[in-house]
Amino acid sequence: MSGKANLLSGMQPSASSLHLGNYLGALVNWVNMQEEFNAFYVIVDLHAITVPQDPNELRINTRRTAAQYIAAGIDPRQSALFVQSHVPAHAELAWVLNCITGFGEASRMTQFKDKSQKAGSDSASVGLFTYPILQAADILLYQPKAVPVGEDQRQHLELTRDLAERFNSRFGKTFTIPEAHILKETAKIYDLQNPTAKMSKSAADPKGLVNLMDDDTTISKKIKSAVTDTDASIKLDWENKPGVSNLLSIHSSLSGESVISLEERFQGAGYGTLKSEVADVVISKLGPIRDRANELMSDPVELDSLLAQGADKAREVAEKTLATVYEKVGFIRAK
Repeated sequence: MSGKANLLSGMQPSASSLHLGNYLGALVNWVNMQEEFNAFYVIVDLHAITVPQDPNELRINTRRTAAQYIAAGIDPRQSALFVQSHVPAHAELAWVLNCITGFGEASRMTQFKDKSQKAGSDSASVGLFTYPILQAADILLYQPKAVPVGEDQRQHLELTRDLAERFNSRFGKTFTIPEAHILKETAKIYDLQNPTAKMSKSAADPKGLVNLMDDDTTISKKIKSAVTDTDASIKLDWENKPGVSNLLSIHSSLSGESVISLEERFQGAGYGTLKSEVADVVISKLGPIRDRANELMSDPVELDSLLAQGADKAREVAEKTLATVYEKVGFIRAK
């Protein structure tokens, strides 16, 4: 691959569709970063099984996630697009890193605390506990200088940096210490039914979630039933008018029209007019992505071939890093 700096990012295949927040918060940035970086984009199926999964659904969702990556603009000829479990070095490096991670250090990860409290500590798996260490392995294998993360992942990246520095200190310079590339939010995207909460696949009401794979009618219904308020004015005011602000933000981020221009244009109009136009804008942007993803899904042999090519590119880099790590910790090289 090219001499550009490496970059890695990924998402779990834990749902049948990515949503509008994934698209605007991550995918749009990933597509742009393909030009600047030597990009590795991964579907993290090993992370997905830290909570129970239906095996058949996991296979389908892994392919569907890959298809949506490509449909949104990830170019498998330009970037390494692959499935995490296709590169065994991820799990192998994770074990080495487990062995230099303190129990208390891992216990302080806030996402594990949150998830285990919700599910109950007895039902939380050891895999969920060590999830951030596998995530560190995902990153460090590719020696990236930059890791695109949202604010919610900053703590995990700090652990990754700590583990890399610790390994380097004990065994000699091995890992690049990655820097956070905090994603510039293309837009604030919130739940349509609860506009004070970020759009998430764990939404309490599915009507609050706009999925990339939704059909046009479903998208229109969801947006037209979005929560607004009793004040008829259309203006950006996140504190007092979160529902209307969310709709304006969605429109602006997809259409490219500034919020100020939208406020002027919708002055005196009703919420129905705003919702109708937002629905049209979302459908015009997501419709082609959905149709292309469905087209890719209709030929799983070709899709699997693209993923195999991406795994080959990823293994070439990952296995080189792992071989160095194994040598440093004292393992006998396999003959």
